[in-house]
Amino acid sequence: MDALTKKERFTSPPKELMERLRAFTTPELCDGAGLYHSMDYRIKPWIGRTKIVGPAVTVDVPSGEGDIVADAILELQEGDVLVVAGKGNCDCSYWGDHRSICAGLMKADGVVIDGAFRDLEGCEESGFPIYAKGLTCGTAAKSGAGAINVPVSCGGVCVRPGDIVIGDVNGVCVLTQEEAEGVMERALKKIEKQKYTLAEMKRTGQVYTKLLKK
Repeated sequence: MDALTKKERFTSPPKELMERLRAFTTPELCDGAGLYHSMDYRIKPWIGRTKIVGPAVTVDVPSGEGDIVADAILELQEGDVLVVAGKGNCDCSYWGDHRSICAGLMKADGVVIDGAFRDLEGCEESGFPIYAKGLTCGTAAKSGAGAINVPVSCGGVCVRPGDIVIGDVNGVCVLTQEEAEGVMERALKKIEKQKYTLAEMKRTGQVYTKLLKK
């Protein structure tokens, strides 16, 4: 990864699909998806409590290298989520207040960083949603090396360009466009079982620690 590599843009998922996914929490979607869809628990929302849902524009960077992230912001379209595969490095920052302002102007939905960001006050003022592993004052190297819109590993999860990234106060999960419908269907079944079990507990006075089948 010695120089900038940029792949062609993916086909964005339908906006209607994004809105339907937005109605679910990440735990509900993980129930429908199964294991290995959720990122490292340390990647959490730092700026605001706004849920993010959108297709991934991915950035693969060498650990401690952040210059290419600025180029990736220019690739964003409305509703995109920028995914920065920073190798978990929290000794330097991949993001700051100026990048938040720029990404907001591009109308992106948020950024997910497997690493750290900085400029907390300025980022809070911008209001752009940031999901990251940590906060630091340190800067990153600026050689420009890296790749945009290639498959990456972020927070222990494989993310392909165009995969759907969902983040809320519980964490971040990733779904392929192909599996989203099935995940929502299974998540709804789990929700209905929960509702049924609670109704039965109220009706019978019994405590059921496991969900009942109708």
